[in-house]
Amino acid sequence: MANITFSENSNVNDSIYGKSQAPIRMLIEDRAESFEEKSVLNEVFLMDESKHWAEKYTSLTAMDGFDPVGENGAYPNDGMEEGFSKTLEHITWKNSFAISREIMEDGKALDLKKKPLGFVKAYYRTRENLGASLLAAALGGDSYAEFRGKRFDATAADGLSLFHEAHKAKVKGATQCNAFSDAFSADALAYLEARMQNFRGDNMDLVNVVPNTIIIPNDAALKKAVFAAIGADRDPVSANNGYNYVFGRWNVLIWNYLNQYLAAGTSPWILADLDYNEEYGGAVFTDRTPLDVRSTIDENTDANVWRGYARFTAGFNDWRAFAAGGVPYGQSLGIPNS
Repeated sequence: MANITFSENSNVNDSIYGKSQAPIRMLIEDRAESFEEKSVLNEVFLMDESKHWAEKYTSLTAMDGFDPVGENGAYPNDGMEEGFSKTLEHITWKNSFAISREIMEDGKALDLKKKPLGFVKAYYRTRENLGASLLAAALGGDSYAEFRGKRFDATAADGLSLFHEAHKAKVKGATQCNAFSDAFSADALAYLEARMQNFRGDNMDLVNVVPNTIIIPNDAALKKAVFAAIGADRDPVSANNGYNYVFGRWNVLIWNYLNQYLAAGTSPWILADLDYNEEYGGAVFTDRTPLDVRSTIDENTDANVWRGYARFTAGFNDWRAFAAGGVPYGQSLGIPNS
């Protein structure tokens, strides 16, 4: 069920609006549940709860491992170091709608439904659009997203855009790339999967990334290419119909909210390990205060005013949960004869 808090002034139930309070609450809750079930945001981002004004996300390097010490040997002193960290500060969000006394007196049931439904749609669309705008900004190689007149940080904890050619290591090791220019194909999927499986941590430890999800915008040609590559157990481009080893192993998320934020003429695609994202916080969406809805009577207009208040934010931490293809600034995957 949607996590929404409702409160109302004591004089609301004693007014002409009293009988509308429960039906409006039910409308808001039912539509909220429907949006949450269909949300791609909830799958792409780690949904976290917070009790502070901001949340700090970080990582720890792996230990070196066990040493052979022989009989009665001393215990070696292993250790872990803190990796890059990212702090996400919560933002306050507000909206409201009003139901006039005339609507209640005239019994306009349709008008009574429109505003509550539009209100809860606006809340969940705001959340979905915030996440999509951040991801699209990162796909464009940008360090921030412009959303509703405010800049939101689109960099990972290392200070570089989530998708970048040269992510830095905190302790030791060479830079690493998770941004590639190759258009989607069965070969590109296989090569990008292998790249992600070889991602290293901040001291060059193997972090065991296992990509399991393909994220794409609502693009007909891209959808056709993706499902052609993963939807048949035989190689779609092989004359002898060899085995297609990328068949049946992928969850596909088509996020139509991405479309409006992507640069014209681009067809980026993302490979993700959403299990790694849940464990280490690659893309994070934090709720400080879930939607709080208050119902009051405006003494000046006699209208029933419903106000919504929430605090949340989103951003990126560990870039290793994701890799992108089809971005112009990226490296080549080095596919032979491509």
